[in-house]
Amino acid sequence: MEKFVIDGGVPLSGSVVPAGNKNGALPILAATLLTDQDVTLRNVPRISDVDAMLALLASLGASVAWTSDGAVQINAAGVDHTTVDRELGEQIRASFLLAGPLLARFGHAELPPPGGDVIGRRRLDPHFDAMRALGAIVEIDAQITLKAPAGGLRPCDFLMDEPSVMATENALLAAALTPGRTVVRNAASEPHVQDLARMLVAMGAEIDGIGSNVMTVHGRERLDGCTHTIAPDHIEVGSFMALAGVTGGELVIKDTVPEDLRMIRLIFERLGLRSHLDGNDVIVPGDQDLTIMTDAGGFTPKIQDGPWPAFPADLTSVAVALATQAAGSVIVHEWMFESRLIFTDKLQLMGAAITICDPHRAIVVGPRKLRGQRVDSPDIRAGMAMLIAALCAEGTTEIGNVRQIDRGYERIDERLRALGARITRVEDTSARA
Repeated sequence: MEKFVIDGGVPLSGSVVPAGNKNGALPILAATLLTDQDVTLRNVPRISDVDAMLALLASLGASVAWTSDGAVQINAAGVDHTTVDRELGEQIRASFLLAGPLLARFGHAELPPPGGDVIGRRRLDPHFDAMRALGAIVEIDAQITLKAPAGGLRPCDFLMDEPSVMATENALLAAALTPGRTVVRNAASEPHVQDLARMLVAMGAEIDGIGSNVMTVHGRERLDGCTHTIAPDHIEVGSFMALAGVTGGELVIKDTVPEDLRMIRLIFERLGLRSHLDGNDVIVPGDQDLTIMTDAGGFTPKIQDGPWPAFPADLTSVAVALATQAAGSVIVHEWMFESRLIFTDKLQLMGAAITICDPHRAIVVGPRKLRGQRVDSPDIRAGMAMLIAALCAEGTTEIGNVRQIDRGYERIDERLRALGARITRVEDTSARA
């Protein structure tokens, strides 16, 4: 086990390029199972969740090779079975994204319940509903077994009971290799869902409505290989914006997709964090006076996450950390996951004024001077929130269980050091005690 040791109080300044989108890379890697031809992916983040997905593909018989920094070539012609390894599958929630491609191409998939962050109940029912709508038989036991009917999956028109990102991705993956017209209604439309759809188009599928909540997939009997560049991670962009804001440094975040940042920039501005665009670069000015904007009439404002284009749930923890350094109070409503805000006890230990109202809501009052403490990261996004707090805190903070942070942020300690942060990665001997 490793930990980060951070000496806070140093402004982060300079420029940084966001890594490829983690939540886009994982379904895109799963999509390589849809063809027996070479697929080359660029801007692939070097994070542990990606390593786990590549190990899953290799365990099924695909050939996997890093060809250069951030580029992976995959060929799934050699896939010779459709049972996902339990130990590997339980490492990441994205392992369940293999269900759609295996079912569509081979007519069968057997998977363990997926792993992932413990941030609340995360239903698999929308996945099962999508597969059943396509004609699959679903059997749920210690293993989850999906079987296509005789003649293969059939196109359909169905409505999802919630706009689940991963279920939408699984539906797109299966429909792309199902000949005919499939309509997915109440679909998720996050940037990473759009990126997957663009890759499937490059492989030969036709998809209408990309970016909307109704997508029509004209599937094919056969899909081709392709070369695809994964879009930059808007969640990482938001994380770096918050890091700059709480430390007071001026930061240039290069090569972003500005359209993906509209709501993020709007909500952060309500927390007092200004930014502006220079082409595709986001510039966060230094030494900002962070003051929370009240609603009309002087009412306490609320930040609420939700399905795209609402504020992303993956940035809720980051917004909480940012709010601890802004003057005023704000209600944070984590609409999606009932355990996402549990981590705030770590920020309270460091001196933050956070009141948990119920599993979904918290009130943050700032600014508060934070002090370095020993804390552990329970999940990816909580880990980033702790990093944000540590980098503006007085004294030294130790963050344990940093493998959680490594799951979503590529070489984060190295990249933060390049911006001036005093952060080191060391062996955590206390974790073995």
